[in-house]
Amino acid sequence: MSEVFEGSFTQQEPIPEAGIEAAVRVMRHGRLHRYNTVAGEVAETALLEQEFAASVGAKYCLAVASGGYAMSTALRALGVKPGDKVLSNAFTLAPVPGAIASLGAVPVFVGVTEGLTIDLDDLDAKGGQADVLLLSHMRGHICDMDALMAICDRHGIRVVEDCAHTMGAAWNGVPSGRHGVIGCYSCQTYKHVNSGEGGLLVTDDAEVAARAVMLSGSYMLYERHLAAPPPEAFADLRYTTPNISGRMDNLRAAILRPQLADLAKQCERWNARYKTLEDGVRDTPGLRVIERPAPERIVGSSFQFLLLDWDADKVRDVVKRCYARGVELKWFGAPEPVAFTSKYDSWRYAPADAMPATDRVLAGIVDIRVPLTFSLNDCALIARIIRGEVSAVYQAASA
Repeated sequence: MSEVFEGSFTQQEPIPEAGIEAAVRVMRHGRLHRYNTVAGEVAETALLEQEFAASVGAKYCLAVASGGYAMSTALRALGVKPGDKVLSNAFTLAPVPGAIASLGAVPVFVGVTEGLTIDLDDLDAKGGQADVLLLSHMRGHICDMDALMAICDRHGIRVVEDCAHTMGAAWNGVPSGRHGVIGCYSCQTYKHVNSGEGGLLVTDDAEVAARAVMLSGSYMLYERHLAAPPPEAFADLRYTTPNISGRMDNLRAAILRPQLADLAKQCERWNARYKTLEDGVRDTPGLRVIERPAPERIVGSSFQFLLLDWDADKVRDVVKRCYARGVELKWFGAPEPVAFTSKYDSWRYAPADAMPATDRVLAGIVDIRVPLTFSLNDCALIARIIRGEVSAVYQAASA
């Protein structure tokens, strides 16, 4: 009888007891708003910002309501205006072009390689079209950041990094989010720290940080931040920057602080699961593993492989067969968006020219979540199921 996986691809681990206890303390005193403190008290949100800034080596950090809000705030802080063009990945999730479009700006999509990273040749070719790149480290895949920054410096492009899938990751020892002007992170349930929703923004630029703090809705309470620029950075901005409220609250910050302290350990656990999946499907006929470059320190919270140049019906058959055995695969090549697997030609608020080379890669991308509720044995079973069903469909097609 065929093996069946009975676990859930959407079940996260519980919040650590330290986070639960901290959250209960906040609920008991009732001061959830980040600026609602008593004499001598430092808000949980301010402490989270200070701790996260230290963890990635940034001067400034701002905690906000979501990763998408962090990205749109980053773009506003850089002065992106309606009608401006902003470069971004063709392979990403909808909040990334959504952050651009929310400002009335226009996404200019850059292609994807078979390594699932931004196509640097295409970036170079389109570099003259915009002076900001919203770079998505989609599904945790980091491109050659040294080469990317050289291209962007040559074209005068400022880089905002979307690190929703790379909190805890690095390129050449530099934490993800620290190559560009601004790094943005998500604390949504399926990310590396979980507060349901939430986001973080880091930068070393005092003016950018001050503008972001004012945009987030600090009123004139910016001096209560521990990871913000000095008061003089706000001298003029406080009169000219609109309040677009999107603050993180103390309840979410209390939940996140213990998780942040455990992040390195959690990343090791994800990577062990990723390696088990990778080893289990490697050398499957018709399936291509995404090889990770040596300078990349990954966080394997999701796993992707390519069924490159497969007929669409055969990919659907693999997805259907795996699902029947309890394994939920997500396919980025479907002509219509399904759940989160939309792609650049799905976002009709951001029209784009056809990108045949990118379409070929997208048509082959298969993706799964890797929650830490999976054991290593679970991952080995999932890999056996994927290997068996891909092999069966491939061999039938080759017969």
